[in-house]
Parts: sequence; C-alpha cells; structure tokens
Amino acid sequence: MTIVTKYPSTWNRLMINRAQKLEGLRAGGVDPFRQTKFVRTHLAAEISKACAGLENEAAWPKEVVVAGRIMAIRNFKRLAFIHLEDESGKLQIMLSVDKLGPAEFEKFAKFIEVGDYLGISGDTFRTKTGEVTLGAESFTVLAKALRPLPEKWRGLQDDEVRQRQRYLDLASSPAVRERFRQRSQVVWLMREYLHNNGFMEVETPILQELHGGAAARPFVTHHNALDMELYLRIATELHLKRLIAGGYERVFEIGRVFRNEGIDRRHNPEFTSMEVYWAYADYEDMMRLTEQCVSSITSGIHGRTRVDYQGTPIDFTPPWKRLTMEEAVAQIGGVETMGISTEKLREIALQKGIPLEDSLGRGWIINTLFEVLVEKQLTQPTFVYRYPVETTPLAKRSPDDPNYVDRFEAYVAGMELANAFSELNDPLDQRARFEEQAAKLAGGDEEAQPFDEDFIQAIEIGMPPTGGLGIGIDRLAMVLTDSPSIRDVVLFPTMKHKEK
Repeated sequence: MTIVTKYPSTWNRLMINRAQKLEGLRAGGVDPFRQTKFVRTHLAAEISKACAGLENEAAWPKEVVVAGRIMAIRNFKRLAFIHLEDESGKLQIMLSVDKLGPAEFEKFAKFIEVGDYLGISGDTFRTKTGEVTLGAESFTVLAKALRPLPEKWRGLQDDEVRQRQRYLDLASSPAVRERFRQRSQVVWLMREYLHNNGFMEVETPILQELHGGAAARPFVTHHNALDMELYLRIATELHLKRLIAGGYERVFEIGRVFRNEGIDRRHNPEFTSMEVYWAYADYEDMMRLTEQCVSSITSGIHGRTRVDYQGTPIDFTPPWKRLTMEEAVAQIGGVETMGISTEKLREIALQKGIPLEDSLGRGWIINTLFEVLVEKQLTQPTFVYRYPVETTPLAKRSPDDPNYVDRFEAYVAGMELANAFSELNDPLDQRARFEEQAAKLAGGDEEAQPFDEDFIQAIEIGMPPTGGLGIGIDRLAMVLTDSPSIRDVVLFPTMKHKEK
C-alpha cells in the first residue's frame, strides 16, 4: 500500500485534503483505484423509467446495482442522501446507519466527497417527497477524485477553461454532454442517410505527398524512414475523384482535414468534413442531396426541420432559396455587377472600403464583394451558385458561359455550410488550370494548389460526369446545437499555449 506524504507544489488546500482522505481509505484497507471492473444491473434512467407509473412499490426493481459519480451530498447524523450521476442521468441514493452499519456509514461520511465514483447496491423506494430513491445496502469506492469539480450552481464560467479542459466541462455539465451527443448524432445520421442512398464509405490518406482539393495553406511534416516531406490533407477531394475514375459511382468519406489558417468562432485548424462524389450527377443533384440530407438530420435530432439558432428561427425544409452569386451581390449587397467592367468594379469596391490586391481579376473582385457585403446576411438556408471560373480550379465550366463554373455554396446563419461542383473531368482543361495554380504557388501564393500529375493521369483514363459535395460537420453541428462557436462543438479545439 502506497501512502502519499508529499504533495505537488501546485496543489491547493482542497486537493491536499482529498489526498489525505485517500490515505485514510487506504489505511482502512480500501484502495479506490484497485477495482478493475464493476458490473451494473441498471442505469439511472432505466430505474426512473421502470418505476414511472407504477404505484405499487413492490413492483419496482429490487437488488439493483448502479455506479456513477457523486454530484451532491446531504449528510445528516445517521443518514445521507447523494445524487449519483451516470451517462444516462441522476439517481437519488439514501445511505443510512441502519442498512450499512456504523462502520460503513462512518467510512462514507468521513472519506467520501462530491466527485468520487461509487458502486452501490440496494432496493428502490419512494421518499416522503415522492422521489424515486435507491436505499443503499452496500457501496464500493471505484475512484477517489483528488481535484474538486466546479462549484455546483455557478459551474464553469470561463470559456477558455471549458475548452482547454473539456473533461472538466463535461463532468460538470449534463447540457454540454448532451450537446456532444447531438453532434455525434449529426455524423451518425449523415452516414445513415448516405448509406441508405447507395453511397459507399471509404478512407483516403491523411498524410499526402501533395496537398490539393481546396485553397488553403497546409501543415507540413516529415517522414523519417522515407526521408520525404508530407502534408496533412486539406481536403479529401482528389483521392475520392480518383475512385470515381477507377469505377466506383457513389463514394463518401467523413474525416478530419487540416488547414494552417487562423482561428475564430467559425474556424479551427483541424475540422471534420464530409465529402461525397456521385457519378452521372451534377451540381443541381448535389443541391437536392444537400437539402434533403441536412433536413433529414435535423428531423432526426429535433423531430422537425426548424431550429432556433442564437435567437433566430432557421428552417431547413426543402427547397432552399437559390441565388446566383451576382444576383446575391445585387439584391443583398446593393452592387450591380452584370455588364460592369473590371475597373468600375474595383472602383466600387474601394469606395465601399474593401481593399483589393492589384492582381485580382473581375471574378475575384465579384467574389470579394460577395464575401464582404452578402455572406453574413444569408440567414436562412440559401444556395449561391454560378461562380466565376477563376475562383474554382476543380469545377466544370457552365455550358452556357465558360466564364463561370457549375458550383454552389450553401449558406446558413451567415456562414458557409457546404460547397459543391459539377466536377471538372476534362483532363486538358484540368491540366491548364493546375498550371495556373502551380504558377501562383511558385509566385508565393501559399493557398494555391500544386500540380498533381497523378490526378491528371487518373482522369485521363476517363472520369464520367460527376457531382461532388463537401459539408462542414462542425458548422452544421453548431447550428443544430445552438452553439455560437465552433469550439463549442469540437471536443478538444486547437488553442494557444496557456500563459503561465
């Protein structure tokens, strides 16, 4: 038996006191960390459900065994009530001298605190106040908490602490645990929807020799054994389209992607994306897939297609609103772009205080006007389509005007939720666009895409017309859980080093 006599210098009085109680338990022959397994007969919610509506307490569950964390203690002279919490919810437990015996009750009263884990066996009954309660016949100490939980009523008030120490946030808040349970449902329901519609789930490399599929700066690493530089993927697109060229017709992947970019309430350097590719489909098919999939997920979680996000009702019921980019800039941003020269658009942007690089062409100026003047005003689900060709090197040109591509982005609550194209399957056009991107990369544009010869070879063997779609799982989870920041739906967000 190990007795702690020296404590870390960072411990406060409360932690030292808890450690001394641990020593007291061990001195009495109880090691809270020795137990390797504990078998339960019920979860807390199962007991509440089993007792509901049964007036005859004789029919309630007997010889019940539960386990969980103590969240509250009311200790009297010969009696104690605790709230024991497991993943399903809370259950009131009564411990008494009469049932446990003086020695066991004294052990509980002297050494057990809020935060400790107990296993308890006993019978259910109803208290005078009508609460379903388990009368403890015996208890087992399963773990001793040396660090106290946040104060019960105030909880964790500091967002940085909540995000940096998520385990503390989860342990002290059922609402936070429910939020992440709903986020898990988002992924599960999306996967179910795609499987039910004939799509095959695949996995593609996270470590890649070339980064591509998006305009983003990558993270770089080094493989020692091969002595080569590798990149964390910024998108799954190019490998998934290789699979379409290889003969699969419906594929998708849900996984982490990594972009070496800034951090704000909508961006985290690693995030979860779903990308799906569908042979013989186009971007309009992907619009329908997007609105049907997202509305299905919303109904699966909330039982309806309407939710409230930060005080604003959001209705995901299909069909969603559709606007071309230039219609959106004119109708919402107040700037007419159709038929307006590049020089005049540049002048308008500068008048509105929008700085532009000299190298930006007409398409990028329109895109910048959209991002600054329109994007944050798109509250209800909206498809913005028909993008200038120079903004999207992997999308197919529009049949009616080669200056545009068949692409859309879906916006909700003022942020991009999805991005989709009719995929470019002309290897000659793709080669020319990669050459343009490679020149930009060589000129110092760190978000430009490198020339991917292997991908060109893949579509040179033939790739059918294909629709592609990417959905940001984290942002969708933000809206469906009414969370203001992406950090609220990422269990362990990327954060700066803590200042000492």
